[in-house]
Amino acid sequence: MRGADESKTERARHLRAALTDAEGKLWYRLRARRLSGYKFVRQEPIGPYTVDFICREARLIIEVDGGQHANSLRDVVRDKWLTDRNYRILRFWNNDVSSNLVGVLETIFTALAETPPHPDR
Repeated sequence: MRGADESKTERARHLRAALTDAEGKLWYRLRARRLSGYKFVRQEPIGPYTVDFICREARLIIEVDGGQHANSLRDVVRDKWLTDRNYRILRFWNNDVSSNLVGVLETIFTALAETPPHPDR
């Protein structure tokens, strides 16, 4: 199984180095606890998936998607797998992050203020 873990880590490293403009813009605001002291990490492997951003403490995943994700069955399956493990997921389109960053941050802040699900449920 070690080879699979190394592959996930390498993929995450590659994705961290290749952020989209929208991901980079959001990451600048999320990193270093800029959002009310919550810590986010980027391109984090969780099970068979890699999420764009996650606040582990709040079990909140943030995804920033381009048009290729519209009506994606793969995303539906992925989201179900993650929510079955008590993660919450917020998805934003690239253009939302680019044109309405304040609104995106307000939505994230509101989600952070909500009580996260207990990991054992």
